[in-house]
Parts: sequence; C-alpha cells; structure tokens
Amino acid sequence: MYQLKIFTELSRINKPIGYMLLFWPCAWGLLIGYDFKNENSIFYFYLILFFLGSVLMRSAGCIINDIADKNYDIRVERTKKRPIALGEVTVINGFLIAGILCLLSFFILINFNKFTILLALASMPLAFTYPLMKRYTYWPQLFLGITFNYGLILGWTSINDKINYIPIIFYVGSIFWTLGYDTIYGFQDIKDDEIIGLKSTSIKFKNNPHIFLYLCYSIFLLALLVIGYLMGLNKIYFIFLIVILIQMFYFQIKKLDISKPLKCLKIFKSNNFLGLLVFIGLLLGKI
Repeated sequence: MYQLKIFTELSRINKPIGYMLLFWPCAWGLLIGYDFKNENSIFYFYLILFFLGSVLMRSAGCIINDIADKNYDIRVERTKKRPIALGEVTVINGFLIAGILCLLSFFILINFNKFTILLALASMPLAFTYPLMKRYTYWPQLFLGITFNYGLILGWTSINDKINYIPIIFYVGSIFWTLGYDTIYGFQDIKDDEIIGLKSTSIKFKNNPHIFLYLCYSIFLLALLVIGYLMGLNKIYFIFLIVILIQMFYFQIKKLDISKPLKCLKIFKSNNFLGLLVFIGLLLGKI
C-alpha cells in the first residue's frame, strides 16, 4: 500500500486536473475533424485512446518534471513533499517508471495512422524540455501551452490525412488559454520561485495580472469564434461561447486574488469545466 501511495503521488494520478487539461485539446481536435455522418464508432474508440494517452503521458511528464526540479521542489512549500524531492524515489527509478509509462503510451499511439504517429513522436522533445524553461525564460507557460495543446493537432490528423487552417487557428488560440490558466496556477508559488530564482509569467505580470489574462483569454475566445464561423456551426455553439466568456472573464479573472494561493488553485481547476463546455458546444454545434 505504501508503494502504491508513492506511485500515486509521483504520477499525480490522484490529481485529474492535469491529465484532463491535456485531454481536452485532443478531444476538441478529434471532434472538429470528425464527420458524424459516418456511422462507425471510431470517434469513441479514439476518444478513449486519447484519454488513456493523456493520463499516461501526463504522469510521465510529472516524473520527468520532478527529476529536473528535485533541488528546487524541496525549497518550495507546495512541492517539498514530492517523492523524488524527499528521496523516497531515486532518480534512476523515476526514469524507469517514466520510461514504462511512455512505452504504454506508444502502444496506444500505434493504433492511429502513420501521420499522427510521426507528429506525436516529433513532439516528445517539447514534452520533456518544458521543465527546464523556468530556469531561462519568464515564458515557461508559453512552452507548456505549445506542448499541452499539441494533442489538438493529433486529434485532427487521426481523422484527416492533412492539416488545414482550422486546427491551426484552434491550436494557436488554445495555447493562449493554457498561457492564461497556468499563469493563474503559478501565482501559488510566486514567493518561493522569486527566492530561488525561477521565472514565470506569474512573476513577470504580478503587478498587473488581469490585463495579461484578459488578453490571453480574449485571443482564445476569438479563435473559438473564428472556427465556429469557418466550420458553419449552429447557434447552439455560439450560445455556449457566451457561457464560456462568462466563465473565463467573471469566474476566473474577475474573482482572481493572486495573494490567495487556494483561490488561485480553485480558479485554475475550473478550467476542466471550461474544457467540457467547449467540447459540448462543439458537439452540439455540429449536429
């Protein structure tokens, strides 16, 4: 039971917000690329595969992140009890576990077409270099956005054999969504990060975070509007965009208080609900 507890803490399997934020862009990409006039069940099969892949890759990414940050995590209040930082799991064992998770992810990946497999493999350097970015740039959240939303492209290519402007616009917009919510997440650690010399958009925009967040979420909302228009989605989709706007601009930005870490965490987690809203809006907008 103790070993299971350590694995749970190491992989963050007990914190679904991480893998859900990785999964939603995959689901969006699959949804906008799928033709529901086709009556086969490949959509649901692929949706399950993307979910499982998101869980496995997020867990592997967390372990690599903990290995890279072990000397920093021990000095940050929120992360000081992570297994690798405490020495409960060795670096070698951490790499071994991450490797097994990546291997399982590969077995899932080979169920897709060759184009999707190649694109997914090409993204691996992004996934495993992100933890290093906070040492060198105030924009690690941008690199996370590029990485976390890559699944939107993979979702599209799992159905289509080429990429057009629709998934590209959606992908770029979603990067700004991640840039916004991960900046909110970063406010939890801002004091400790400044002391130990780490960088983030949370630190860069700490004096006026609301303007930056309004900009990020406005770009995301604009992308949603544009793809809705280009795809000819029905009125239900645009009604959902109003709900999404309220969720982002009122329940996230308006209620944000960066001096309250628990409040920041709660707002960050609300993006799982936002991801669901976008998915349902797209689904109802297409039928």
